[in-house]
Amino acid sequence: MGNANVPAGVALVHSDEVENTYRKVALRIVPLTVVAYIIAYIDRVNVGFAKLQFMQDLGFSEAVYGLGAGLFFIGYMLFEIPSNLYLEKVGARLTLARIMILWGLISAGMAFVSSPVQFYVMRFLLGAAEAGFFPGIILYLSYWFPSERRARITSFFTMGGAVAGIIGSPLSGWLLTLDGLHGLRGWQVVFIYEGIPAVALGVFAYLYMDDKPQKVKWLSTREKDIVVNNLQADRQSVDSADHSTLRQAFRDPIVYVLAIAYIAVIAGTSTIALWAPSVLRGLGVTPSMIGILTGAPFILAVAAMYLLGLSSDRMLERRWHYAGAISAAGASLILLGLGTGNVPLTVALIAVAASGAWASLPVFWTIPPAYLSGNARAGGIAFISSVGAIGGFISPTIVGGITSLTGSLYYGLASVGAMLILSAVILLLGIQSKTIHERKVELQGATA
Repeated sequence: MGNANVPAGVALVHSDEVENTYRKVALRIVPLTVVAYIIAYIDRVNVGFAKLQFMQDLGFSEAVYGLGAGLFFIGYMLFEIPSNLYLEKVGARLTLARIMILWGLISAGMAFVSSPVQFYVMRFLLGAAEAGFFPGIILYLSYWFPSERRARITSFFTMGGAVAGIIGSPLSGWLLTLDGLHGLRGWQVVFIYEGIPAVALGVFAYLYMDDKPQKVKWLSTREKDIVVNNLQADRQSVDSADHSTLRQAFRDPIVYVLAIAYIAVIAGTSTIALWAPSVLRGLGVTPSMIGILTGAPFILAVAAMYLLGLSSDRMLERRWHYAGAISAAGASLILLGLGTGNVPLTVALIAVAASGAWASLPVFWTIPPAYLSGNARAGGIAFISSVGAIGGFISPTIVGGITSLTGSLYYGLASVGAMLILSAVILLLGIQSKTIHERKVELQGATA
């Protein structure tokens, strides 16, 4: 039976036709976003491996490294909202191509830093160049997929960060051993060889991507109608009267609850990526083996991301899925912070921390696109992501500063773990269950 609330052409579409259409869309646009995120995340966190050499070569302290690692997120935060608003204006193809080409060039340029100031400037510029990439993809996916499909699709995209750990960790560890190649130190080889793919992918993205479904040539007229009408039905179910403008989004307290909670997500994922190599190095593990041991936990993280996203979509429940995952990550960092002295146990704790932190990411990002609409979606998503970038700045700064003061990584790691658990509490208390329940009813009504 049809539903009066669904635009013409949607209610009568056979479910197999809908599934085949979205499968076609997903196969076209999702692989590129995943590959882009893999490369972006490798370029963002390969400094964690490069530090194993350049700390001695350049005479940097842990505090200098921590500040430089964190300054990436300051540049990211300052330019994220303008970048996302620019994407809304000129399209994803041009914006994302520009982002990838710039970050690849700057990442390769990291090979030539020789002082703390240069390190700080380059990390800031890398963040500024990459600003808008993650929220831009989140916004881009909302142009193609309705809310009830978005957790699974977002899971595939954000898996790119976890896959980057699987691929990038062994790769960075291996490149680090190529000391003397082209007359360069191993850490310089890491930056140059991992920066080049981003430039190439940026050119490819400009030639390959499509901004929105209305005018693409690889969908039939019928398929375009399915996608466009489902998006219209989905957006009509959002209360646009309260959330349709950017100004109103900034007046909404839930936007700030989400932004504060997201600080911990970024703090958790960046802490694991930036400091896991140092934790293992402190246990006497060699650089090449560090690459393997830090990559292995991300295999579990990929599985956790998919399964949690699938469960969240099936139950149309977000709050407790997010809280459970981020709390598990926080508890693991606290236990890791106590110091085990045991390599297998340390790797296991890193695996649980990575799985919880990364699995919370796609579930979290199903909430803002569903809650915001109209002009508020682009700016609101970018605002939440920008505030979250603070977590990427404070977590390495905290860990680096505490390590310099105490001589131990573990107190800083435990502090970040506590931050993650607090994030779960903030989101559970700040967003009441009826908000998600009402959204569930709306979605069921729109897709009946």
